[in-house]
Amino acid sequence: MRYCKKKHNILRNILAGLVIILLNNTVALADGIFLRKAEIRMSDEGYQLTANFDIKLNPIVEEALTHGITINFLSEFTLTKLRWYWLNEVASKTELNTKLSYSALTRQYRIKRGTLFQNFARLEDALQALGNQSSNPISAELLNKNSGYIVSLLTSNSDYTAYARMRLDVSQLPKPLQVNALTSDEWKMDSDGYSWKLVPEEIAKARKAEQ
Repeated sequence: MRYCKKKHNILRNILAGLVIILLNNTVALADGIFLRKAEIRMSDEGYQLTANFDIKLNPIVEEALTHGITINFLSEFTLTKLRWYWLNEVASKTELNTKLSYSALTRQYRIKRGTLFQNFARLEDALQALGNQSSNPISAELLNKNSGYIVSLLTSNSDYTAYARMRLDVSQLPKPLQVNALTSDEWKMDSDGYSWKLVPEEIAKARKAEQ
């Protein structure tokens, strides 16, 4: 009896392990846009909100891409100043459009940000680069609290909340596809918004990391 019971427990543990592996693989292979990391960094031009997204295209979107349809992704970054004495203030807002396209002639994927572009031989590499997004530079003076007594007093209880989001912009698709995309779940790729509080310690850490 003890042997049978022990064998039963071993089989149960093996099955439980297989279930965990299958669930992890399902999450890893899920289609969509998922936020991996978001933070503030210091650059030569000031602070920047940065985010790293995992992106996996579903078969419908990937097929459209390989047939010459340019896929547009919209990234949003917002820095909001929380004020105890008045309404919250949007201190900085950035909207970035990144285009992903494929050339059947060269068999390469292209990412275009404004006037800059990168070419990739593999879709996985292009999506990895696409997932790295940054806001426009934010003036260092905006986040430094050393501009005098009055400013210091007014901002002593004020912190900043950062926000990041990335989504597929269906409004940029060719008109024949837009109607289908607006009613189809396959085209609804959205990381959803993520907010985090920027306390003075985190701002100081970003500044120190650049020094």
